[in-house]
Amino acid sequence: MNTRRNLLKAATGGLLLQLVPVGAWAVGQVRFVDVRLWPADDYTRVTLEHHGPLKTRHFLVESPYRMVVDILDMRLDKTLKDLTARLKADDPYVQQIRVGQYDASTVRIVFDLKSEVRPEVFTIEPVAEYKNRFVVDFYPKKPVDPLLGLLDKGADRESNASSGSHKDDEIARILRQAEADSKSGPASGKAREPARDTTKTEVAESKPEPKVENKPNTPKAERSDKQALEVKRVITVAIDPGHGGEDPGAVGSGGSYEKHVVLAISKLLKEELDNIPGMRAMLTRNGDFFVPLGTRVQKARSVNADLFVSVHADAFIKQSASGSSVFVLSERGASSTAANWLANKENASDLIGGVNIKGTDNQLAKVLLDLSTTAQINDSLKLGDAVLGKIGRINKLHKPRVEQAGFAVLKAPDIPSILVETAFISNPDEERKLNDPDHQRKIAQAIAQGIAQYFAKNPPVARRIT
Repeated sequence: MNTRRNLLKAATGGLLLQLVPVGAWAVGQVRFVDVRLWPADDYTRVTLEHHGPLKTRHFLVESPYRMVVDILDMRLDKTLKDLTARLKADDPYVQQIRVGQYDASTVRIVFDLKSEVRPEVFTIEPVAEYKNRFVVDFYPKKPVDPLLGLLDKGADRESNASSGSHKDDEIARILRQAEADSKSGPASGKAREPARDTTKTEVAESKPEPKVENKPNTPKAERSDKQALEVKRVITVAIDPGHGGEDPGAVGSGGSYEKHVVLAISKLLKEELDNIPGMRAMLTRNGDFFVPLGTRVQKARSVNADLFVSVHADAFIKQSASGSSVFVLSERGASSTAANWLANKENASDLIGGVNIKGTDNQLAKVLLDLSTTAQINDSLKLGDAVLGKIGRINKLHKPRVEQAGFAVLKAPDIPSILVETAFISNPDEERKLNDPDHQRKIAQAIAQGIAQYFAKNPPVARRIT
């Protein structure tokens, strides 16, 4: 008997999971309805959804790294036991999960970790379709700097450039077209007729100006503009696929999730922008996991992004609603009742996705609220006009002009930011298009072309090195 007990103790790493008869469900009033794991490079989230009040305790153990969560007044049930089957082998932080009855009224969950982590444990009240949720987020002790990741990718691209210059002629043609589009001014709101060849992404650099004689009487403003046009540096675009993880976003009549559709489009948009010389893009999420709205903005600022583009798929109670839209932040209220409704819906993402309220940086929230400037909004409107004009070539526009509302994700004080509603996923015809890889590519190209046109007319200024 002692030998058997010692073997069991060794198998559980010293954190004994005793063999106690499993009851129908809980000793108390709690009942689990689902368990979920959301692995990602940023962090791994564990969600235990349940009815009734939950009593827990948790602690960390070193050598090796483990986290223990005890659920009190509980008998092990099938739903909770299924947690072990949800773990994927490539989870970046969790090596193994063990669930068992620790004593007659305690269920113990042991997370064997791949490295030292910084866990966050919190609860979420019922919201939308969700019941109560108990959440454990495993963050890396030393998070990867996203800017270093971008620099590494940039170095790889430069090393590969010497072996792949066959696109130079095409890039030159796109460069000329981008400059021509920029001289035509911002989009009027009406969809323009397609150009004869719009299958390639336009380049986000202005055509080199012919050399001019530097006359003493050249106006100062003119010299400044010309100097800005000649600045050469990498342009960084932050692409933000909306929703993710616990927050599915809108759901189409055919069962499509907004979070999946916009991630696919965002990845294609990143490809388009990365293929433009002098430009690079980063994704605020590259998989199916939730990112709080404030964190999305923080990620963009951490890589010194020149632009922020949030990608979504609209929804409405009437399936007949259709078309693409572009939104920017408003300082003075929404431009329409519908825009205000949509902003409120998108801003509720944190409630649905699940944010650790105690871990929220109140100072950051105040900065995002107070420092959104008129200049940022004006630049965002220019960017929105350019993108809306390009999207209007491939899809019907829901409104003929850029709209404004108080979207929390657009409140970076120093980064021009737009939110693109690619189409209505609640419209069956547009839902089918949103799931078509060819149409997804066209949407990505249109957004990239709008970004290119914006930079052709508004070249980024040189950054001061500090």
